[in-house]
Amino acid sequence: MNNLPMNNLIDIGVNLMHRSFHEDRDQVVARAESCGVSPLIITGTSLRNSIEAARYASRMPGKCYATAGIHPHDAKSCNAETIPKLKELAVLPQVVAIGECGLDYNRDFSPRDIQRKWFASQLQLAQKLNMPVFLHERDAFPDFAALLREHKPARAVVHCFTGNEKELMTYLDMGLYIGITGWICDERRGKHLKALVKRIPLDRLMIETDAPFLTPRDLPAKPADGRNEPAFLPHILQSVAGCIGKSVEETARATTETAKRFFGI
Repeated sequence: MNNLPMNNLIDIGVNLMHRSFHEDRDQVVARAESCGVSPLIITGTSLRNSIEAARYASRMPGKCYATAGIHPHDAKSCNAETIPKLKELAVLPQVVAIGECGLDYNRDFSPRDIQRKWFASQLQLAQKLNMPVFLHERDAFPDFAALLREHKPARAVVHCFTGNEKELMTYLDMGLYIGITGWICDERRGKHLKALVKRIPLDRLMIETDAPFLTPRDLPAKPADGRNEPAFLPHILQSVAGCIGKSVEETARATTETAKRFFGI
């Protein structure tokens, strides 16, 4: 993918502060860049994680940016200081979105009412700061959509979309952007996505790895440790391009320009 015209790919969702990257984080960024994937958007999932992401991104200007937010799994740890601290992070130049935030009723690591409370609080913060939002939803579509309608963000992307046609069309009707991961490369779980991705306008479509998770199952050479990394984003791009019937080059340009516009980078 090094010969992609004019644009690199942008991985909009990398859990780069995950412990699996502790030993070789800088090399992961360098490998991604050598594969035409730069910059990376580092996902913040807790206050501590968001602080670490912002700190790391400050060391990699132009190569890494960060989000700042509380994942629904971590909502139970929120308190009165959480939103003010997120706001402090959000005004840093390398922090480009609020999130990862949303609702997860699949695992219920945090009580559902607590999830809803802190999701709403982060949407309100994004509204005040006029910042985009990086969203998470799993098995919680009705409440998730209701809160988004109540606290309508200026721009928001549904990260790692794996839902059904009704959910996709609802999100698009609400003006949301859609992030597609290597889930689309899974011949078991991702089959429905191959048809649905055609429904996403190119100017609302972005791609991501969600590394170190969701390693594409059909990689020609699978990593020995099973770890996903942003260098594999061109493989996801090829799958998406094939599904939507566009060239790899056109899909690369479109998703990159959409990501630049969405995050303001």
